[in-house]
Amino acid sequence: MTDHELIKSAKNGNTHAFEQIVKNYESQIAATVIGMLGQCQAAEDVGQEVFIRFYNYLDNFREEAGLGTYLTRIAINLCLNELKRRKRRQFFFKSTDDEPDFEIASDQTESMEGNENKEIVQSAIKKLDPNFRSVIVLRLIKGYSTEETAQILKVPLGTVLSRLSRAQKKLKEILAPYILEEV
Repeated sequence: MTDHELIKSAKNGNTHAFEQIVKNYESQIAATVIGMLGQCQAAEDVGQEVFIRFYNYLDNFREEAGLGTYLTRIAINLCLNELKRRKRRQFFFKSTDDEPDFEIASDQTESMEGNENKEIVQSAIKKLDPNFRSVIVLRLIKGYSTEETAQILKVPLGTVLSRLSRAQKKLKEILAPYILEEV
């Protein structure tokens, strides 16, 4: 069944159709959420909340955007809310012990050196402002086009380009000590 047919069927109360929607998009949403929050319990909770929210507002979905884009938008918004909560908690408790390990979802087995480089990059992405992090995750890690990223984040195209440029500059600054100059 197509997304349109699944949505129509789910709106009519077919729970199997909704289960199929979840099955079709759970890995995409998980990768987006882990890209934003890191590998942690909050990421699992947010991933589940994406589909709960979608289910609760299923009748309001007008299919103006693709289903994957719409679900990703929900995921990004929930991730940004979680990052704000973390920031408030850190302000009150002054502790970063609760910070989860950031992890970019990957199916490949990597060497020890590759894992070390991955951890360095993950740590650098984690240091970015959430608005910059969301653009990096969507545009560079998830591979959305600039237009799709703008649609998901509900910001103008120029804002995406600006944030992407600033995020890349910031990442370059953060990663500078780890980059060897070629001779």
